[in-house]
Order: sequence, then structure tokens, then C-alpha cells
Amino acid sequence: MRDTSKHQGLRNQLAKVLMAKGITDKNVLEAIRKIPRHLFIDSSFEAHAYQDKAFPIAAEQTISQPYTVAFQSETLAVKPEEKVLEIGTGSGYQTAVLLELNAEVFTIERQHELFKKTSFFLPKIGYKPKKFIFGDGYKGLQDQAPFDKIIVTAGAPFVPKPLLSQLKIGGMLLIPVGDKTQVMTLFTRKSAKEFEKKELGDFAFVPMLEEKN
Repeated sequence: MRDTSKHQGLRNQLAKVLMAKGITDKNVLEAIRKIPRHLFIDSSFEAHAYQDKAFPIAAEQTISQPYTVAFQSETLAVKPEEKVLEIGTGSGYQTAVLLELNAEVFTIERQHELFKKTSFFLPKIGYKPKKFIFGDGYKGLQDQAPFDKIIVTAGAPFVPKPLLSQLKIGGMLLIPVGDKTQVMTLFTRKSAKEFEKKELGDFAFVPMLEEKN
């Protein structure tokens, strides 16, 4: 669990790469500079941890490309104390970014192997979401709704209705929609029944699966 000045230097470099790709949010860039991404991935990939690439993790899932994490975090414009629901805890890297932005984070993971691993690992390195949930992301988290922001970190073939219904008025859902590649889609809740939809370009995610595994 070592985090050295060399790692810090690589994180600073990564932040510069993300700035060159258009990320401007200072708080998001600061989170990227601070979080030891090499601890979130298999040690065999450690030398590449600060490249702007996705890597495999347990349960046939991936840790998202840092640009994708930064893009989603910047797009949601997370403010301190906002209540955020994350669908797909995965390695916990996106969770850590949300926590660095001082959000109150509820995070759902459907793969039991990952749920166990990440819910043990994150608090160990100082990141404590409000709640880790082993469950089906398609259902959201009704007992904690409404949320200011909902972020989905897997490709969804369609937009789950429960997620839209669990947003506050003015709240935002950011979700990659599609099968082979996904279109990053932002929904803003304007009223009880009205949502504004914006499409923000193509991304590639692992598929969002239903039910617990």
C-alpha cells in the first residue's frame, strides 16, 4: 500500500493530460492528483496506473479510464454535501473522486466479489461512503431517494425509470446509454414529469447488468 513521490509525480502528469483533453474543473483535477489510483488496480498493472486507460479488475469488470471518470464528475458538477447515488462501485475509484468532491455518496455494486473487496478496501485508505449496497442498480435506492445526482458507471441498454424517479427536481442523472458503444446522456429533472435530455458523445463501458450476482 505504498504511495510515493514518484506516484505523486505521475498523478500530476495525468492531471495535465486530462487538462489537455478539456477537463477544467479544478476540484476534479485536484481529486485526480490526490487519489492513489495504483492501489485500485492489480499490482501487475501498477506501472501503467497513471496512463489514461481503463484496466481489468475482478469479476470481468474494469476500472474506467481517468478521462471518463473526470468527464462524468465534471459534467455532474457535484457540490459539497450533495446526495449522490453511484450505480456500479467497481474498483471504487469513481467513488473516491465523488468523496474528494465532498459529496454524500451511496454506492451500489451487483457483483458480490467486487462489493466485498471494495467495501473493505475503500475505508482502509480513508474513503468512507455513506453506504455500500450490494444490489441491483436498475432499481436504484428508493429508501434514500431523492438524490441530487445519480451517476451510472456501466453501459445501460435503456434508461431505468426508477433512476429518473429518484431524482430531486433540479437533479441530474448521467448515464451511458447503448449496447456496443454508449452515448453519454445527461437528464435534468425540470418538474415531476418533465426531464431535459442532453447527449454528450460516445464512450465505451462494460455493460450494466441486472440482478445481483
